[in-house]
Amino acid sequence: MTDLANIHDDRDMGTPAKEGAPVTLTIDGFEVTVPEGTSVMRAASEIGLQVPKLCATDSIDAFGSCRLCVVEIEGRRGTPASCTTPVAPGMVVHTQSSRVKQIRKGVMELYISDHPLDCLTCAANGDCELQDMAGMVGLRDVRYEPGRNHFEQRTSVGPNPEYIPKDVSNPYFAYDPAKCIVCSRCVRACEEVQGTFALTIEGRGFESRVSPGAAFDDFLSSDCVSCGACVQACPTGTLQEKSVIELGTPERSVVTTCAYCGVGCSFKAELNGDELVRMVPYKHGKANRGHSCVKGRFAYGYATHKDRILNPMIRDSIDQPWQEVSWDEALSFAANRLRGLQEKHGRKSIGVITSSRCTNEETFLVQKLTRAVFGNNNTDTCARVCHSPTGYGLGQTFGTSAGTQDFDSVEHTDVVIVIGANPTDGHPVFASRLKKRLRAGAKLIVIDPRRINLVKSAHIEASHHLQLRPGTNVAVVTALAHVIVTEGLFDEDYIRERCDWDEFLTYADFVRDPRHSPETSEGLTGVPAEELRKAARLFATGGNGAIYYGLGVTEHSQ
Repeated sequence: MTDLANIHDDRDMGTPAKEGAPVTLTIDGFEVTVPEGTSVMRAASEIGLQVPKLCATDSIDAFGSCRLCVVEIEGRRGTPASCTTPVAPGMVVHTQSSRVKQIRKGVMELYISDHPLDCLTCAANGDCELQDMAGMVGLRDVRYEPGRNHFEQRTSVGPNPEYIPKDVSNPYFAYDPAKCIVCSRCVRACEEVQGTFALTIEGRGFESRVSPGAAFDDFLSSDCVSCGACVQACPTGTLQEKSVIELGTPERSVVTTCAYCGVGCSFKAELNGDELVRMVPYKHGKANRGHSCVKGRFAYGYATHKDRILNPMIRDSIDQPWQEVSWDEALSFAANRLRGLQEKHGRKSIGVITSSRCTNEETFLVQKLTRAVFGNNNTDTCARVCHSPTGYGLGQTFGTSAGTQDFDSVEHTDVVIVIGANPTDGHPVFASRLKKRLRAGAKLIVIDPRRINLVKSAHIEASHHLQLRPGTNVAVVTALAHVIVTEGLFDEDYIRERCDWDEFLTYADFVRDPRHSPETSEGLTGVPAEELRKAARLFATGGNGAIYYGLGVTEHSQ
């Protein structure tokens, strides 16, 4: 599939990237240096050597179940899985010895012995890792006689008791158990990437199957939120978008940005010709890192909706019908009208307002048009209505009206404050990344009148929920600062190096006033003083701190 506007390497490196001291080893005669903790599989990928794999992918942790990625390491016994084996200084690895080739072919033969050979009519034909790996290891036939299997509906003696029909209950994708190789990639993606834990493996041995939740659940009735992480992780046609089943395998893609919410997820719009087949989250997107929510992944029907306007239209007055014209005519019409308005009413008579659903780049170009071409400063965006307090506050304190960190920073935080926001509902992709960090041990403080999902849900629980009265955000934050200042929990060296020390002293004198203490503010905010003090101490002493806030803070007059 041809990728347009794609300047990044989209190869699946097998296991996630690591950070650490450099380690040098030799793989198939090539020397490579990678960070400590990197898997042998990823080290091989870094120098262009692909090790066959089925259960491994670089969006989730190594699992080591398929045994297709075995290698030989000089000085070590056996043939360890390269996905779960970390590199070591001076290690010498062989990925293409006759021994590992024979093992891989035998493993693949076992997989294929319980898999339907309907590749030509399978929706994943041409986009199937099992198919690719069979070719890579050189498998040409299967020696095993037909026996118990999961893919034949009927046997010579009647219905096959092992066969389970397709689950097409989900409106966006289908699940075909007959094609499942039980690699657990879908289960792990649901756990590690999305954090929903909707999928599991039921049964043991030959009876093992992917199950969407409890017995008798299908995908629609389960806890599945249709984020698509499982579909993207599946290496076969087991989990497949219904759009691909209907329209065929896409043959080209274009990188674009989702406009549903403020996260700004990057996607690859995959097409056949000009027909949109599916939206796949872009692994190099700095906001989503290859993940998505149901809206960005599957709710793209507007792209082909019958009411979508595909051509520019003009009219001389509002009582006339719209008339479709060419782009050249439409642009000339708009330019002449705008210039005529300025000639008649003056240079400042026109302005431009952009939508908050525009990208930053589009908004920049619009203000450039307004200032450089129209010659005035009449440019605005509806995002200002929601975030003008944010812009002003950050501008005054940090010198720029933007956040100080990117979404990747959540992976390094130790204690988080979420105030006036509900990420799981409003910004679900960011919420997935946050929940992953919380499951890894980070602490959470929620400041919100509502008992949002992050306060307590499966696998995560906030250390403190400061359930303040609406409109008392400033009082709560000031009380937190009071505790940190009066108990000497601030880092003086950090503040002296990065802030205006004299201004800090002025602020410290202000918040130190007893009228800002948790005990005094409790009557106003409704937050118990002792709970607030504990939260302040946690945030001040818990390590790397991060504050994430939303419209609950900015959309009221304080």
